[in-house]
Amino acid sequence: MAAKNAEQGLVEQWREILTLHARTQCELDRVLHGHGLCASDFEVLDLLAEGMAPDGGCAYRVQEISDRVHLSQSALSRLIARLEKDGLVARGMCAEDRRAVRVSLTAKGRALHGEVRPVQRQVLARMLAGTG
Repeated sequence: MAAKNAEQGLVEQWREILTLHARTQCELDRVLHGHGLCASDFEVLDLLAEGMAPDGGCAYRVQEISDRVHLSQSALSRLIARLEKDGLVARGMCAEDRRAVRVSLTAKGRALHGEVRPVQRQVLARMLAGTG
């Protein structure tokens, strides 16, 4: 009986995590929509911004981004293409591996990220504190 209760506790905990994730993702999508972004768009911009050098330069290989965000390769490729079309990121060839593509923030992407970052962080703080 104790093993069954422990197992049920794990299942309930897992479902609570999934619920929190889904609610947070929906709230992020809702507030970021006004800035022309969805949560996944911002996640990629945020990752690129975190890796920037002081001179503004830095680029990640698409595979490196894929390893950090939870999107399929095809979904990530479409997302990057959309961000590039909007002038937020630029794609270029990787000097070390000509088969790879590097993605970097543009000035427009850095500006939008700086504007939206506090909004995203406020949502995270509220939702993860349980007051969402």
